[in-house]
Amino acid sequence: MRTPAIGIILLCPLLWLAACDVAPESEQGPAPSSGETRAARIVSLDYCADQYVLKLVDRERILALSPDAGRAFSYLRDLAPGIPAVRPAAEDVLVLNPDLVVRSYGGGPNAAAFYARAGVPVLNVGYAATIAEILTLTETVAAGLGESDRGREVVAETRERLAALPKPRDTARTLYMTPGGVTTGPGSLIHEMLLAAGLENYQKLPGWRSIPLESLAHEPPERVAYASFGTSAAHRDLWSAMRHPVARQQLADREVVSLQGAWTACGGWFALDAIEALSRSAAP
Repeated sequence: MRTPAIGIILLCPLLWLAACDVAPESEQGPAPSSGETRAARIVSLDYCADQYVLKLVDRERILALSPDAGRAFSYLRDLAPGIPAVRPAAEDVLVLNPDLVVRSYGGGPNAAAFYARAGVPVLNVGYAATIAEILTLTETVAAGLGESDRGREVVAETRERLAALPKPRDTARTLYMTPGGVTTGPGSLIHEMLLAAGLENYQKLPGWRSIPLESLAHEPPERVAYASFGTSAAHRDLWSAMRHPVARQQLADREVVSLQGAWTACGGWFALDAIEALSRSAAP
């Protein structure tokens, strides 16, 4: 899978949901030792994997990151400058002679099996649909990177932040919106984030869908959570449901909680930034 184009970035959460799923077990290749094997030449193939590598691994152990590591939708983009970037193409990666490849979706669905045949271990960053799954995933990836202690520290801090969330003054129906004109309901991490903040999700249908313009016209939400993905999200040639007057009216007439796209573009501990922002909007 190639890295997202500018227009596609607008649907980052949707793409991430579809793309970051774990490859079938037969394609995953050999996992690093569950002990504390510490690879010294790590290559990350996509910006979702970049976040875990940048957070958990010392800089000198990072051989290369994805070309998107420094983009606006990359949460730890400020740590990326100075680290080489590599395209998620096998020929570009193998010439670097890595001893561990970390990927979520980078390189496409057959990447793990290919690197396995080439004798390069692959650590697959799976998809997390709940906060609990994020915590488990963090510990699993940290162990695969030989950084179990760091993983436990991240998990402990995340649990503390969750416990410190203020009790909401209300459970306002909140519509999640993106510049690409999509929203999501039960079964997604966004839905779990709204619930964790003490809010009710306006979208009751599961999965990712276009903003329900007809419903909004007759029964608007009480609050809007708007995830922006930088100035590219406003490209005037791009059509989406957000161009409709009913959609724009939601941003003009409702309480709007601004969410950085990097908080929601991948499933990770950084989702707590978005949850805290949502929680503050509902606090007394």
